[in-house]
Amino acid sequence: MDNIYIARRAEKTIVNLAKGFPIVAITGPRQSGKTTLARHAFGDRSYVSLEDPDNSEFAAVDPKGFLARYPDGAIIDETQRVPELFSWLQGIVDNNDHMGRFVLTGSQQFGLVEGITQSLAGRVGELRLLPLCIPELREAGLNIGNVDKVLYDGFYPAVHTRDVKPEQWYNAYIGTYLERDVRSMTAVQNLSAFQTFIKLAAGRCGQILNLSSMGIDAGVSHNTAKAWLSVLQASFIVFLLQPFYKNYNKRLIKSPKLYFYDTGLAARLLGITNHEQLALHPLRGGIFESFAVSEVLKNFHNNAKSPGCFFWRDSAGHEVDMVIEDGTKVFPVEVKSGKTIASDFFNGLRRWRDMTGAPENDESGALLYGGDENYTREGFRVVSWDKAYEI
Repeated sequence: MDNIYIARRAEKTIVNLAKGFPIVAITGPRQSGKTTLARHAFGDRSYVSLEDPDNSEFAAVDPKGFLARYPDGAIIDETQRVPELFSWLQGIVDNNDHMGRFVLTGSQQFGLVEGITQSLAGRVGELRLLPLCIPELREAGLNIGNVDKVLYDGFYPAVHTRDVKPEQWYNAYIGTYLERDVRSMTAVQNLSAFQTFIKLAAGRCGQILNLSSMGIDAGVSHNTAKAWLSVLQASFIVFLLQPFYKNYNKRLIKSPKLYFYDTGLAARLLGITNHEQLALHPLRGGIFESFAVSEVLKNFHNNAKSPGCFFWRDSAGHEVDMVIEDGTKVFPVEVKSGKTIASDFFNGLRRWRDMTGAPENDESGALLYGGDENYTREGFRVVSWDKAYEI
């Protein structure tokens, strides 16, 4: 099972970026497949990991000598660990117009992005690689099972390519994340309280962010909660979906919603031990919503596009779970985890259509749900859970 290679939708994108930029950077969560993608797409490059203490020491002490070992370029893993390299890379690529010479990866977005912004602006084609999407799993010939099994298993490649139970792998992932990534970030000094904070975040998946409440429940200040949330964002554990601000003469909610990039990780943090338990869990709706938004984001990122995804809610409680903005097109999507559709599932979409004056056709919105059928109802597309990526 370990020999399975799951082809990534982003591979074509990263290869094309390498034709127009001297450096390409792949960011994303730890274990999302960044190294595998880089080595598969750029098999002719040398490979070096800065997680190796010898390599990172050499690069930090003598960056010029370190890079001189790779005159034809290289894949440099976890580049943000040695920020001294960025200015030296700038000098090398500015003196040579060879495209796609270096491939950088990083699992802490702020460190890598900061280095790119400060030293390599305009020289780097960037791609964010999130865990697998439904089409990638299906194209690999894997039997993904029903919706609750998919949510429980999550989307990290190792869960699908190794002979390991999801709960075992996620336990190890959480431990590694806390001991290696979090300890390297100065914002976290109390690992036990931080672990409680992560679990509290999982319990608020799909909800409006209330940092003060999370801080109180974790026993830390509002400022500490804010810093810790930034750590979770920086390491691609959670993301915030911002509200859609366009004014339709209604008071709008201005706080973001909190989501996890991976539902399997969220389920493990909630103490869920199998997909049958998830099916009955009170937070299943929030986990399903997290899955839906993440699948849409994966489509944007796999094509190196900025994610134009928001939610809309006014002060009267009218809401649409996703508002997808792509160019001039604005497309509302309501998300319901139920497998049977009720008429009131469309209330938010009806409200949106009335408010915006959108035409009554299959481009006026979609309902993504936990069932398996795809059709049109009341002028809205009804989309099964396994087609979320394609919305």
